[in-house]
Order: sequence, then C-alpha cells, then structure tokens
Amino acid sequence: MTSENPSSTRPPDIRPATESVPLDWERARAYLAAAGLTLDRDPPPRQFAGGLANLNYLVSLDGRQAVLRRPPMGELPAGSHDMAREHRILSRLPDALPFVPRSLHLCTDPAVIGAPFQILEYRPGLVVRSTMPPELAGRPEAGARLSQVLLETLAAIHAVDVDAVGLGDLGRPEGFLARAVAGWSKRGLAAMEDGTDALHRDVQGWLGRNAVPDGAPALLHNDFKLDNMILNPADLSPVGVVDWDQGTRGDPLFDFGTLLTYWTRPGDPPALHEMAQMPATEPGFLSREQAVERYAALSGRDMSDFRFHRVLAMYKLGVIFLQLGFRYRSGATTEPRYAPLSGIGTGIVEFAHEIARGRSF
Repeated sequence: MTSENPSSTRPPDIRPATESVPLDWERARAYLAAAGLTLDRDPPPRQFAGGLANLNYLVSLDGRQAVLRRPPMGELPAGSHDMAREHRILSRLPDALPFVPRSLHLCTDPAVIGAPFQILEYRPGLVVRSTMPPELAGRPEAGARLSQVLLETLAAIHAVDVDAVGLGDLGRPEGFLARAVAGWSKRGLAAMEDGTDALHRDVQGWLGRNAVPDGAPALLHNDFKLDNMILNPADLSPVGVVDWDQGTRGDPLFDFGTLLTYWTRPGDPPALHEMAQMPATEPGFLSREQAVERYAALSGRDMSDFRFHRVLAMYKLGVIFLQLGFRYRSGATTEPRYAPLSGIGTGIVEFAHEIARGRSF
C-alpha cells in the first residue's frame, strides 16, 4: 500500500490507466453497497505503482480515501497473500500500535472481483523506496534517522502483547523455525533456475546442520522493510506500517533477519543492488553489524545464534524472487519487471551460501 506526501503537491505513485490491472468495479460497487458502504465513482479507483505482488487501489469510500487490496493475478503459492489473515491482524493491531492502519472490511467471496479483498484505511505520508526521494535531499541526518526508525518500529512490533489485542492464537510459534526451513527448502527446489540444484542443497544442508531452538515468540510482520512504512515527512516518524498478509507469531530474530536481507551495503554482490529495496548504501545508514547491536539493545534479545536466522531469512528472500521470476518464466505474467527476478533470486541464494560459510555477513 503506497502513500503520498501531504506536505507537497507531488501526487501519490499511481500507475497510468493503460498499465493498471483492471477490476470489475461495478461488481465491487454492488457488493459494497449491500454491505452498507458506498464506493464512489468520482474520483475513480486508481492503482498504486510499486510492488510486485498484491494489488492496491486508491478508492473513495463514502467520501473518504481508502485502499482496496487484493492478491496478485494468477496461481498463488499456498498460504501466501492471505487477505483474511491480514484483515484479522489489521482489525485488532491498531489498538496497540497507532502506526498500523485499520482494516475496515473483508470480502471473502472471490466471485466479486476474482479474489478475496480488503478495504483499508489510507494513511498519507512519505514512502522511501530504493533511493532517497527528493524530499530528503539535503538532509544529511536522513540515513541515520531512517535506520533508527526502522529498528525502533520493529522492536515495538515485537514487544506487542498479543493476548491484549486478541491475537494470542495467531499462527503456530512452536516449531516455527523448523517449519520455515522445510517450507522454504521445498519452495526453493520448486522455483530454482536450472543448474542450481547443488547450490540450494548446500544452503539447505547448512540450515539443517546448524538449526537452533525457537526463541520466545512474538508478533512478526514477516516482510518488514522501509517501503512497507509510511513516514511523516517532517520527522520521519512512522504513520503507517503496511503489508501484513504474512503476519504471524514466531521467533522475532527471523523477522529481524528479514529486515537485514534488504539492508544492502556498498560491498554486497550485484544481485543485492539489483534487488533495489532500500537505500541503505546512502551515508548515515548503520552497517548491518551496527543494526544488530542496536536491535539487541532495543529488544534485549540474545543474538549469539543470529547467523542461522540471517542465512534462513536470506535464503527465503532468494526463493521469493525466484517464485516471482517463475511467474514470468511460466507465462503467468508478461510484465517486463519480472524478467530479471530469477537471476536476482539465484544471486541472493548465492549470498546466503557465502554468509553460511562465514565469508560475509
């Protein structure tokens, strides 16, 4: 879910109508009317740009801006893009974390627009993607501030009392890491590029030999990174944390490891730079080692076994890119943005292999 900067005249990142994925808006309008909600015709729905998975549209609902969110087109991996799970989280978590937008409605009937969908609060603000936006030009403190906000926000998520917000039975934290290794290993072998079997087997073997017990469970976002935050452009504080469709409970060090997979540094291999997810090579950003120290101080967690979580999270990210690339290889999508993703995914798996062998961090 993308957003806009309310302090400037720059519009939100919207796709041209000719490039937007069409939905049956009349059926959506009729469905919502039956639920007591009015999907306005003016202004018309517009699809946000950015992102490679879920489809998000800026809509007007009863005269107020909102976001309609649905899974991507085509066949989806089992358990992914779960709108019902995300709705459950986003209808309760804002009671504990004000920077989480509330889910206002869930449609479970795929016949309406082709898949289940949600209506979410729209949170205006600044979204930082792969490069520093013009709004932050000339602000030398921005890199350090973004590092701080990322780590403080993730630590706050991990500190949520899940029972107090009715999420105490979310997910299955017992055996979380073992299931993650098994699940991502299976997905990796299904989506890998030809000729990379030995690479995947080596990383999977290392994970099996170096398994660690689950840490005390916490609420996990499961894809926490900079462009899943909406920021106040004045002080870069969070006004929204979005994309909760993978949210669950489990070992929080895996969640932190996921954040670090996007924390690309100048000396990293080309695939990580081609991934282009966060501008962490900019001056002022903490190194990954410094980020580990800061997160440990904020959370009070023992990081002595963190290399395992780091390798597992890095491998997961590589597999995600391979799955997205497979959509292009299999013809499920013809979008040119998907064409290089398989190569990037294999490069990320190679980096996970280097981390496992102690040659990188």
